[in-house]
Amino acid sequence: MEVTDKAAKTLRRIATKEGYLDDFALRVGVKGGGCSGLLYVLAIEEDRPNESDRVIDDNDIKVFIDKKSYVFLAGTQLDFSDGLNGKGFVFENPNANRSCGCGNSFGV
Repeated sequence: MEVTDKAAKTLRRIATKEGYLDDFALRVGVKGGGCSGLLYVLAIEEDRPNESDRVIDDNDIKVFIDKKSYVFLAGTQLDFSDGLNGKGFVFENPNANRSCGCGNSFGV
């Protein structure tokens, strides 16, 4: 999982707003749903990974990914877009063979 500069900056700003100082991590996962079958799930939480989590540190952001989700997320880039189509995190996932128009769900 790669975290772009823009995504990292946005995550730090959100974490600060939520009361985290420097001791936070981003949990990224997938769950069933959406028009393409799988939805991305993001949460900011304390820096305490579960024993079975993959822990990735990129761009000074710790990312926790559970074992099941890692299969779908390996090699994915997390970016942040604030263009004309709205603001939000954007996933570039090489494992996805289809995605919905809004980019919130994908299929493999």
